[in-house]
Amino acid sequence: MIRPELAATLRPWAETLSALVLVAFGLWVIWLGGWIYQPLGSAIAIIAGIWALDARRRMRFRSKATAPGVVELDEGAIRYLAPDRVLGGEIALRDLAEIRLLRLNNRLHWRLKSLDGQALLIPVDAAGAELLASAFASLPGLNMGRISAALAGEGPTIQTLWTRSDRARLT
Repeated sequence: MIRPELAATLRPWAETLSALVLVAFGLWVIWLGGWIYQPLGSAIAIIAGIWALDARRRMRFRSKATAPGVVELDEGAIRYLAPDRVLGGEIALRDLAEIRLLRLNNRLHWRLKSLDGQALLIPVDAAGAELLASAFASLPGLNMGRISAALAGEGPTIQTLWTRSDRARLT
């Protein structure tokens, strides 16, 4: 029913559009009025609005997998399986100390640094890199809006997006 070109264009927006449809539904329920429908519609619209904002921010993490290697998120650990033994590795989220976004050879890379000083370099466009959005969102004090803006814009070559404070600990 939908042309394949249009379906391919809308596919990345599917979650965001679904959330916006739910916002519209919540506004319709508010419009019905009454003591029950207005609070219920308000709750639906607010929750769906938060979902739409989150979906839009996570969209920036999705890209065509053009870089070598695969990113996995397993039991609180970020794993990058690179074709080159030197570049691959694993960092547990509880040991993560810093997140930077680097531009190397006109390609964006995540530089994840552990508490003991080891670093893991992951191309933004590696297969499975969209999993990093949910991993990063669990970090204390991390601003997902700042990360989305850094991924979208032409910023400096090196951007420090998050640093663990001494008080912050993951449970």
